[in-house]
Amino acid sequence: MLIISHNVSIPVDEIELIAIRAQGAGGQNVNKVSSAIHLRFDINASSLSDFYKERLLNLRDRRIGKEGVIVIKAQKYRTQEKNREDALARLQALIRDVSVVKKTRRPTTPTKGSQTRRMDSKARRGKLKATRGKVIE
Repeated sequence: MLIISHNVSIPVDEIELIAIRAQGAGGQNVNKVSSAIHLRFDINASSLSDFYKERLLNLRDRRIGKEGVIVIKAQKYRTQEKNREDALARLQALIRDVSVVKKTRRPTTPTKGSQTRRMDSKARRGKLKATRGKVIE
């Protein structure tokens, strides 16, 4: 079980983990060992609640395909176990981020006092600049 929060978890059989060869430098080891992990998670076929499914599908993320499949490629570490942990942690973080509901912003207006202070300071500054004219003899 991949635990997202105290009341949300994903069974491991819904997450597909495939070992693949990592890209980049690494010498002969890269050509022999499949240390990178390809994680695939189908949102629509999962046991997540409709709230999470809807939020994940509406998320504009390049890791989520048009079919609703999350694809995460983990190849940061040299060992397969650490890459598997990294991929699962990234999936967990993605789902946790979706669960947070942002507060709606209510526009506010400046107070009467702050408006008068602003206008007074502008007038004072304007008078100061007006006195900087050329000296007439």
